[in-house]
This record gives sequence, C-alpha cells and structure tokens, in this order.
Amino acid sequence: QVQLVESGGGLVQPGGSLRLSCATSGFTFSAYAMSWYRQAPGKERELVATINAIGDNTDYADSVKGRFTISRDNAKNTVYLQMNSLKLEDTAVYYCFVKRFGRIDIWGQGTQVTVSS
Repeated sequence: QVQLVESGGGLVQPGGSLRLSCATSGFTFSAYAMSWYRQAPGKERELVATINAIGDNTDYADSVKGRFTISRDNAKNTVYLQMNSLKLEDTAVYYCFVKRFGRIDIWGQGTQVTVSS
C-alpha cells in the first residue's frame, strides 16, 4: 500500500523557518519525482516545488523561489521542504505528492503551516 505521511508543520512567526518531511512507503521512491503542493483557505491547490528522482533537478513556484528548498533522501524514502523567511501568505496545508505510472495521483494527508505574529 502506497503511503505518504507529512510532518513538521506548525505555527511560526513571519520570518521564521520550518522543515517539512514526507515519509513514503509502498513504492520505489528512488524512481519517482516528488512534489510539494499547498492549499490556502478559499484557494486552489498550487504546486510549490518539485524534485526529480535522483535529486539533481528542482523547480519552484515563483512565490517561494529563494526561500524554500526541496530535497530528498532516497535511502530514507523521504522528501523534505525547508521553508525559510516565511510570510503570512505561506499559511496553508502542505501536501506531498507523487504521480505513479504517469497517471495515478497519490497524495499525503497534509500538514498545516500557519504563519502568524
């Protein structure tokens, strides 16, 4: 059974940092690109960052470039999102995502990130 389990969310002040983790199981993690999405209240889910299977290529939404870093540890079957210089508008539920076989979307349950003073 494929599972994606996010952790690391919480409440942080503007300018602070958080590191999200997504522990995976049930599939060959090292064979797939992984992504982080987020969804703020009343807004559509948006792509935040993607990392390729071997971890040498990344892509980011313009809104997080220079502040967020996606990384992965294929030995631990885990993908990370380091979030620095957090802003109020980064408040959202953050989801881990993988598309298997080019057509099957797998989502984690999400972790809440709240940026507030």
